[in-house]
Amino acid sequence: QLQLVESGGGTVQPGGSLRLTCVASIVNFRDYTIAWFRQAPGKGREGVSCIPNFGGSTNYADSVKDRFTVSRDNARNTVYLEMNRLKPEDTAVYYCAAEWFGSCHLTNSNFRSWGQGTQVTVSS
Repeated sequence: QLQLVESGGGTVQPGGSLRLTCVASIVNFRDYTIAWFRQAPGKGREGVSCIPNFGGSTNYADSVKDRFTVSRDNARNTVYLEMNRLKPEDTAVYYCAAEWFGSCHLTNSNFRSWGQGTQVTVSS
């Protein structure tokens, strides 16, 4: 069974950077499309970024384009989310999600496996 574990969250000042990590416990990791979602207090969970299996184009929400970068290391079963120029509105719990041969549409229903989340707080 696929398990996803996020790490790297924390508190950072506006304009700062964080790198989130998602590690998957699965043998055929390269077959999975991996996405990052986030949920702010009192709001629904929204898609942030996605990286497909076997290459292809990554996908980003408009609110994070040119600030966040998603990448993967299949040898380490790991996906990274590099977050730069962070803003207070980026404050949320960040989740990684996986789907076997999934598409990179940033909708919750597109992914069936989820991690427990890691808190990111952007505050001065």
